[in-house]
Amino acid sequence: MSAASLRNATSIMLAGSDAQVGSLPSLLDPLCEADRRRILAIGRKEVFQAGQHVWRQGDLQNGIYLIEEGRIRSYYAAPSGREVTLAYWFAGNFVGGPDLFGTGAHVWSSVAVERSQVTFLPGPALRALALQSASIAVALLDALAFKARCYSAMAQMLGTRSVTERLHRLLIFLSKVYGSQQGREIVIGIPFTHGDLANLIGSTRQWVTVQLSRMQARGVIRYHRGLIVILNLRALDLEVV
Repeated sequence: MSAASLRNATSIMLAGSDAQVGSLPSLLDPLCEADRRRILAIGRKEVFQAGQHVWRQGDLQNGIYLIEEGRIRSYYAAPSGREVTLAYWFAGNFVGGPDLFGTGAHVWSSVAVERSQVTFLPGPALRALALQSASIAVALLDALAFKARCYSAMAQMLGTRSVTERLHRLLIFLSKVYGSQQGREIVIGIPFTHGDLANLIGSTRQWVTVQLSRMQARGVIRYHRGLIVILNLRALDLEVV
C-alpha cells in the first residue's frame, strides 16, 4: 500500500458540520519512508468479503486494520438488538481502536460492506514501534483524536437534532465529500441503500424511504437504485439552519 493511496481518504459519519470533524489524518502520510516501511513490515494482508465481520462486539482486541480497498461499517449493537452505525470507513482509514495495542474487548463491531483488503497491524508490535519512534506515536495519536471528534460530533447530532435534520445534514455532507457537479445537479458517487442512510441517522429504513420520496416529489433530490442526485442543495441547507 503506497502513501499516495491514503491521500484524500475520508469516512462517513453523522456530524453537525464539516468543521467538527475535518479531514482524516492518514496514518502513513506524515511519516518518513523508513517509518512507513517499519509499520508495513509488521503487517499481514487480509481480505474480508461483503458481510464478513472484521470483529464482533465483545471480541478481544489484538491490533488495528489499515484499509487498502473496500468499505467497512462500524456499529454498536444495543441489548435490544438495535444497531447504531458509527461510521463507514474507506481506503486510508483504519479500524480497531480505541485500544490500538490490543488490550481489552471491542466495544463495537466492524463488518465489511463490500470486499475489503486490509493490512492487519498486531498490537504488541505496533506498541513497540510507537516506543521507538515519536513520529509513529504522534501519527497514532492524531488518528485517534480524529476518531474521537467523529464520535463526539455524532453524539451531539443524535442528542440535539431531529431525525429530519439529521437526514438533511447527512445528504449535505455526502454531497460535499462525494458529490460531483454535473450541470446544476450534484451526483453522489457512492451508492447508499435506504437502510444505510437509516443506520447513519438512527432511524428506520421505512421512515427514510418516505422522506426521500417526499424530497423527490418536491424536486430536492432524485434517488434511483442507491444513486442520490441533489437537485436543490440550498433547500437542504435552509432546513438544517
